[in-house]
Amino acid sequence: MSMRIRAEAEMSRRRKAGAWGGGITRLRIHASTLLLIVSMQASAAWAQGEQWLQYRSANEAAQIVGDMGYHYRQPSRTEPQSVKLPQLKAEQPVFLDWKTPMAASGVVWLAIDKSSPSGQYDRLYIDGNANGDLSDDTAYQPYRQESNRNMFGPLKIVFDTADGPITYHLSMELREYSAERIYCLLSSACWYEGPITVGGVKKHCVLIDYNINGLFSDKAANAGNCDRIRIGDEGSRDTRYVGNFIEVGDKLYRPEIAQDGAFIVLTEATDVVYGTVRLAEGITSFGAGGVNGLFLCSPQKGVVRLPVGDYSIEHWSIVKNDDRGAKWELRADPMGDRGAFTVTKDQEKELPVGEPIYSLAEYNQSGSFYEFSQNLEGRHGERISLTRNGSQPAAPKLRIRSGDGAYERTLSFEYG
Repeated sequence: MSMRIRAEAEMSRRRKAGAWGGGITRLRIHASTLLLIVSMQASAAWAQGEQWLQYRSANEAAQIVGDMGYHYRQPSRTEPQSVKLPQLKAEQPVFLDWKTPMAASGVVWLAIDKSSPSGQYDRLYIDGNANGDLSDDTAYQPYRQESNRNMFGPLKIVFDTADGPITYHLSMELREYSAERIYCLLSSACWYEGPITVGGVKKHCVLIDYNINGLFSDKAANAGNCDRIRIGDEGSRDTRYVGNFIEVGDKLYRPEIAQDGAFIVLTEATDVVYGTVRLAEGITSFGAGGVNGLFLCSPQKGVVRLPVGDYSIEHWSIVKNDDRGAKWELRADPMGDRGAFTVTKDQEKELPVGEPIYSLAEYNQSGSFYEFSQNLEGRHGERISLTRNGSQPAAPKLRIRSGDGAYERTLSFEYG
């Protein structure tokens, strides 16, 4: 910027002095100045490519941010080899390994201990500097206790990297049902967020380590293995998969995300090859995700456009109004492997999703007692939810009548 200011100051001085000279000389100076300005503008744009975000951490971060994944695991009673342990009080301490490529060994160990040998598991050690030594770490106490549950966190880990120390936080909920039934619910206790500029417009960006491995840039064909990103208004919960693309407004961008989540670079995607997908015309909204990211579409006459690649169906829904004006929506949950499909350049892919919807009633018998359940399923076995004006409608009824008519009752299902 200082070079541009000096150039403009020199031009101003020459104008005042009348020192422009003839036409050829004037053209040479003007072109040189334009080249300098364009060069500096290009340099400034490059320097602004990395848009930096702020690190945040909190207890129960999932309740603050939402859309965070978790690992539900059973710890081991076997002491980890080649790991130095502190002096533990429990007769049978338990151990958990958190796998992360941020640690040089690929693993950060946790040791779960007791304040007294026969009490509850209420002390937690974590290898906070990822050096394979828990004896130099301080024990965490639960920040909340509820009968058989102890909540620990945020658990701080500092990774030593080539770019300097990088901090990450975990949360752990310990569930102790019996001496043999102990489970850990491990989740991220941190995220990145902050203002960014996209296409000249101010937006708010949030990055979430959904698969809880210490990185914020994971792409994957499986939704559970890729991280999450939001770009929109602050407070928005419009969450997408981290992938090759992300839609912002009516444009498509290629995101480049720092592994540790510290910054993001967005480049407008102008060379994207698309294919088409045909759905039933009654489908109102459709979501598909994979390595390319998550796309939420409003089909036009049953057709959507997607960048070529492999996808899984994230959701589909049908919205209709009844004769009283009430809005009813059928929404299908993710279908797993049954919802996988490929979009190619020269072929239209037809996906047979949508109606008909099946109402399934099942029962379990225990002695003289019967328990009935009712679910809605799509044609591929996908679970369907039904709402009326955005809320659950009244639960359906079940009429039971014996063959001889001696017994006849109408019962109401209950949610939950």
